Amino acid sequence: MARWSASTAAAVATVLGAGLLYMALVASAQPLQPGNMQVINVDDKRNSKFTCVDVKKKRPGCAATCPSRCPKKCLVLCPTCKTFCLCDFYPGVSCGDPRFTGADGNNFYFHGKKDQDFCILSDAGLHINAHFIGKRNPAMSRDFTWIQALGIRFAHHHLYVGAARTAKWDAAADRLALAFDDEDVSLPAFVGARWAPPTAPGLSVTRTAPANTVVVELKGVFRIMANVVPITAEDSRVHRYGVTDDDSLAHLDLGFKFYDLTDDVHGVLGQTYRTDYVNRLNVTAKMPVMGGADTFVTSGLFDADCAVARFGRRSTTTASTAAGAGIAMVTDAKYL
Repeated sequence: MARWSASTAAAVATVLGAGLLYMALVASAQPLQPGNMQVINVDDKRNSKFTCVDVKKKRPGCAATCPSRCPKKCLVLCPTCKTFCLCDFYPGVSCGDPRFTGADGNNFYFHGKKDQDFCILSDAGLHINAHFIGKRNPAMSRDFTWIQALGIRFAHHHLYVGAARTAKWDAAADRLALAFDDEDVSLPAFVGARWAPPTAPGLSVTRTAPANTVVVELKGVFRIMANVVPITAEDSRVHRYGVTDDDSLAHLDLGFKFYDLTDDVHGVLGQTYRTDYVNRLNVTAKMPVMGGADTFVTSGLFDADCAVARFGRRSTTTASTAAGAGIAMVTDAKYL
């Protein structure tokens, strides 16, 4: 997929403001005002047109149609009527059969393997693994895979964010599972409900919808949007996933925002934040795929033992020193 032009990217950055704000608005179904980004629920309205009106400059409205590649929602930038899919446009996104948007703005797939864990990002003070679930297609040489959970390590803490297995999907039922340092985290079921542990005051989890969607933030370190979604019968029919009635394959769509990463950062997504990163993928391909699963595989969701692990390394570089200081500021103990 082609990258956005600088002018378009700047326009969207202006509209979205702080990183993942738009995702919170999507989840809480709060409409944006004319002249901003409109969130369109596609559902059965694939061919419907939506009108953008610029009330400030009094330009005539225009009609927009969600692109066919957007499965459930799309964004319409008013009043220009440029349309985008939620998972297409900014660094740090992972959606569906894991399709990432790297820090260089290019999209790529990383299929991994079902029932295994992979290092998504590893830095001196932060390590994030992802657990993959999947379905085997006998007609293909790989699994269909999705990210079911994240295992996040910082300082001496462990944070689990996952999608609970569910047979029949009910959008009103919360299937989000959270745990911090091996203790389950319970959040009230209303928008704005917030949890923050006393042992890591810079960490917070906030609901942006009554069920299934949260923003996880470690102040000055990362901000992650996590949304539990199923594989629908229509998804399965179109893509031949072979989903059965006993498992909806609930998984996570994710948005990542990182602060103060060192230039030694690595991992499936993390490597794209390095200043020396060279994208060797065929970005013009319909499905550019990043290989090297053996390089990123870990022995467990909280294990920092992938071949490119950086977690816990001490460095005298300015970037690493800054990252370590950031971690120390939001935890109750010195970074170990």
